[in-house]
Amino acid sequence: MPSPRRKIALASPQPPAATEPYKPTPAEKAALTRYVARGAQRPTARIRVAKGKAGISTGPDHPDLGTGTVNLLNALGTASLPFMNGLLSQITNVASQGRDPDEAGINFVLSVVDGIEPRDEVEAMLAVQMAAVHLATMTFARRLAHVENLPQQEGAERAFNKLARTFTTQIEALKRYRSDGKHTVRVERVTVEAGGQAVVGAVSVRSPGGGAPDKI
Repeated sequence: MPSPRRKIALASPQPPAATEPYKPTPAEKAALTRYVARGAQRPTARIRVAKGKAGISTGPDHPDLGTGTVNLLNALGTASLPFMNGLLSQITNVASQGRDPDEAGINFVLSVVDGIEPRDEVEAMLAVQMAAVHLATMTFARRLAHVENLPQQEGAERAFNKLARTFTTQIEALKRYRSDGKHTVRVERVTVEAGGQAVVGAVSVRSPGGGAPDKI
């Protein structure tokens, strides 16, 4: 006689337990507030690389062409369209490895320039040069980490050191240009006792020997 078939009861799958949304810590909330405030200060200036039947084209990464163009102009510290187009072309050449424009590389250099906040064309050009030197510095830093012999190490080390010093020099040049050659002397604290006088300027003091006065 055939054995009777046994019925196997299959348990129905249980719905996954609902997880509570993550609650940021007070420090994370403060960091988020700073991030939002920093982003609200300046509109984002980005470039979009599009590939079509006619070839590769670049333009502002913004829904409105006019607004995106103004954002790029402000990021480069200029009101000149020819200057903007020329500098963006140079940025594209610096930031792209191959023949095709590298959208990520272009926007990285552009973000560096935008972060420096150039006030005019000179500062914009210097900012682009700083970004280019930084890219070259990182290239030789990578080579220095993967050298196979002593000559390669010495060559990569020399180039890396020169580029690092150049970057520091560029920072100092930007500071001097922005200061307009003006030196500010700040007095932290001046204490004058009762009945005394405070004098600001060159003071001549007669030396004890009766000679020419010493200027302080």
